Amino acid sequence: MLEFPKWKYALIVLVLLASVVYALPNIFPQEPAVQVSASRGQLESDLPVRIKSLLEANGIRARSVALENGDVMVRLASPEDQLKAADIIRPELGSRYTTALNLASTVPPWLSALGARPMTLGLDLQGGVHFLMEVDQKAALAKRQNAYAEEIRVALREAKIGGFDVSSNAGVIRIGLGSVTELAKAQSLLTLTFPQLVFMPLPEGQGIGLNASVSQSEAKSITDGAVDQNITTLRNRIDALRVAEPVIQRQGGSRIIVQLPGVQDTAEAKDIIGATATLEYRAQIGDYAQAAEAQRSGIIPAEARMYFMRETGPDGQRIPILLSRRVIVSGDQLVDAVPGTDPQTGQPMVSIKLNSAGGKRMFEHTLENSGDNMAVVFVERIPETRIVDGVEVKSIKIIEDVINSARINGVFGKDFQTTGLDPQEADRLSKQLKAGALAAPMDFAQERVIGPSLGAENVQRGVQAVMYSFVFVLVFFVLYYKMFGVITNMALLLNLLLVVAVMSLFGATLTLPGFAGIALTVGMSVDANVLINERIREELRLGNTPLASIAAGYDKASGTIADANLTALLGGIAMAAFGSGPIRGFGITLIIGILTSMFTAVTVSRGIASLIYGRRRKLTKVSV
Repeated sequence: MLEFPKWKYALIVLVLLASVVYALPNIFPQEPAVQVSASRGQLESDLPVRIKSLLEANGIRARSVALENGDVMVRLASPEDQLKAADIIRPELGSRYTTALNLASTVPPWLSALGARPMTLGLDLQGGVHFLMEVDQKAALAKRQNAYAEEIRVALREAKIGGFDVSSNAGVIRIGLGSVTELAKAQSLLTLTFPQLVFMPLPEGQGIGLNASVSQSEAKSITDGAVDQNITTLRNRIDALRVAEPVIQRQGGSRIIVQLPGVQDTAEAKDIIGATATLEYRAQIGDYAQAAEAQRSGIIPAEARMYFMRETGPDGQRIPILLSRRVIVSGDQLVDAVPGTDPQTGQPMVSIKLNSAGGKRMFEHTLENSGDNMAVVFVERIPETRIVDGVEVKSIKIIEDVINSARINGVFGKDFQTTGLDPQEADRLSKQLKAGALAAPMDFAQERVIGPSLGAENVQRGVQAVMYSFVFVLVFFVLYYKMFGVITNMALLLNLLLVVAVMSLFGATLTLPGFAGIALTVGMSVDANVLINERIREELRLGNTPLASIAAGYDKASGTIADANLTALLGGIAMAAFGSGPIRGFGITLIIGILTSMFTAVTVSRGIASLIYGRRRKLTKVSV
């Protein structure tokens, strides 16, 4: 009558063991660390030894300095040592390496090997940085205006309209033409080709031609699109950095909120967010001997710019190279970038896919310049923030390296490969290229740092709130329901363990509202067990035997429990799907808690009750 299948007992034991394993990492605290990664290229093999010696020379003893996941992780005893170590390491290594504050895991390797990891904590629990960013909408309009000017030049050239001059300035594109006849042809062509623009004749006395300006609807579309693209770019860039549960959302017409939990270094975070990398393809002018002579004499051809190869010559200096001032294609025309290996040489490469406009320009250049050299320029723009005399000074550092210059042996268009990279750089470049460039510059209108100490205080208060409510519930159930109170308490303890384990397993982020969600699920689990216990009491009052009352109590309460939890589950799903930040965190915690509470209340508690009372056929009394 109170039978419980053996396979369900096996399931409960399996769930219990798995819960212990996957909840266990949460007892291991994170420790302060300094993470050193290569900005370009690979890490030097002796870098950990150099860093350790540098710190010891300055009186800082690190817990460990070792390679972890391709980076050097310097683990330290305290946040004070962490800050001191970063200040020592950063100027010593220079711009070739990125030195950032981090929190390192102390989970034992055997647990990590099983895929066990601690719960990710949100901004309010572990600290981090909060940015309010202002998108420069005027710059977005100016950028799009310049693009329209270039497209107008191409359209007039292809239509064989001669004697034109196109310039862009102060929100207006000026199109100068040679005659009234050409004006009529151009106006007819451009009005049809560019419906987003408003064309007006030049004012009297300014010659023959047209002024073009962006329509109001198109201007709004451009500015809104710039904000949306910047959000996408930021999200891609931050995702590549593996920041757990970042918040990136629009505020008003031109502002973006960015929250990065766990990031402690504001300046470093700003540099990461603002850094961009792209490729430029330029024609090589002359040979290397001519470039060396131009560098020596200082006389550079008007159509050329001086660049430097990554490789060094016999003298140990980087090899100079002359490249055309005209860019064939750039990252603006990029559609996709995928890292891989050249099947012929075995060298790392990035497979590039251009849009139709970029593919057309590349096709035309390779068709006309077959046999000549074309160079690939790696351009990285890194915003730097320094404190000088107590004042924050911002600047942009531009790094331009020629990673390859090769002969054009065939004609190609929008699909081709770029080589000359090391494996790490190929992977990093592909991520940055796919992230894209910002559609418009952004200023940091507001920034705020939530320290780890405040986060730790929130964690302590959250844990205390859950524990106090839990202890109160446990004591109440034992006093009111006696043995079934004990059974209920065992189910509630497993429920809490399950919530922590599931959230840890799936990488859910625990926020302060998440603690509220856990407390709420404890209450809902209590409700389920109260329904079961009261059903058992009701069956006993009706004169049923103890075993029959227990079985009927669970059978009759199960449907009610499922119906009651279903409505709450739908609310949690809605919050998780459509909410963001704290609301989403609360919704996820609520969903997990509801599912685990239903399992523990209906299945686990019944299994325990069957284990205690199921074999007692002559049971005359039950403690409930």
